Amino acid sequence: MRFAYADPPYPGQAHLYRDHPDYAGEVDHAALIARLVAEFPDGWALSSSSPALRDVLPLTPPPLTRVCVWVKPFASFKPGVTLAYAWEPVFVCGGRKRTREEDTVRDWVSASITLRRGLTGAKPREFCRWLFRVLGARPDDELVDLFPGSGAVARAWEEFQRRPEP
Repeated sequence: MRFAYADPPYPGQAHLYRDHPDYAGEVDHAALIARLVAEFPDGWALSSSSPALRDVLPLTPPPLTRVCVWVKPFASFKPGVTLAYAWEPVFVCGGRKRTREEDTVRDWVSASITLRRGLTGAKPREFCRWLFRVLGARPDDELVDLFPGSGAVARAWEEFQRRPEP
């Protein structure tokens, strides 16, 4: 199977990545989701931010899309922000169907943010492994990371291919 993961700059946050070599300004999320739907019928996942939830969710195909959650027990706290941004929505569409013998995967994961990975928003290994389980990915599948950024997802995927969970 062929899956995709998209972790673009979140709406209104592209300026945080202006020094990255792949910087292309604000992402057209409607076009991105249309691409995910068209090119990845086996399944895909899209990370976003809690403030963007009301804008991004209507762009996803109902009733096929699930909203999962990444809870961040350790998150960065910003001066002047009185309510921490300690969770993010992850939109998931499709994925491999599980058999009755396979474990059920929770629709949330708790994993602390990464620090000093060279790029704001680099995903932690625990998040990536959870994401692969959510999609029902197997080592012989293909995972296309549409916004490779720090390379954390690709490294986690390579590790998963070498040592999948039982």
